[in-house]
Amino acid sequence: MPEVLTTKTAISCLHGGTGTTTPSEPIWSVEGGFVLVENDVGHLAGCSSNLQCESYVLQSMGLNATKIKEKKVILVTDFNLTNTGLPLIMINAIHDVVDNSSPAPLVDGQPPPPLSPAMADTLAPVVTCPTPLVPFSLASPSPAAAPQTVTFTLTSAHPMKWMLMLVNEPGATQLDLTNATPPGVTIDPLGGSWDVSPLQIEMTLELTFLNTLLVGEHRFYLTAINQRGLSHTFELLLTVTP
Repeated sequence: MPEVLTTKTAISCLHGGTGTTTPSEPIWSVEGGFVLVENDVGHLAGCSSNLQCESYVLQSMGLNATKIKEKKVILVTDFNLTNTGLPLIMINAIHDVVDNSSPAPLVDGQPPPPLSPAMADTLAPVVTCPTPLVPFSLASPSPAAAPQTVTFTLTSAHPMKWMLMLVNEPGATQLDLTNATPPGVTIDPLGGSWDVSPLQIEMTLELTFLNTLLVGEHRFYLTAINQRGLSHTFELLLTVTP
């Protein structure tokens, strides 16, 4: 079964920030770490992005029946986000913790139901994008720099959803491209739905969009999430020069 999340679990953001979580129900301790529950708040220190990942609020995906004082226990495999909308990385590297509860409440004396194939899946999705983005010059863009088209390929035995975020480092701003795009950006398909594997997502950046970017680094993060909550994030870098 998936591991439960504790205060000893290594939590970080994509940019190396280290998370510390305050347990709201410090009752269940495992090897010195308190088990965390839904809506527990954490803070991140040392994020290297200009758009600072500063905090997170843990949310359960409801994949099992474990509770503490009627609050859902968080699993290491529950997909969670930072305040910037980017994925948290959670790894139980310090101690071994397992969750032996059932996927649903049991009637006394009844054996636990078997896990579904999706819940027994221990493999994270895979995202690939073989074509890098060409550096873009605002003064004299090369013919290869606009428009630019790249294709992300997502694979998983039990796909669930995807999300695409743009972090503009120079202005410390972000843009969610999952469901809607600004002028000059095309994502096909839109919407974040993922029910076939492999899935290809094509992104095209036109000159009208590229000319609006500030000088510096702009990072596209494509995250694929499976039904168990395991995820993989692919980072695509676009460098803009004067």
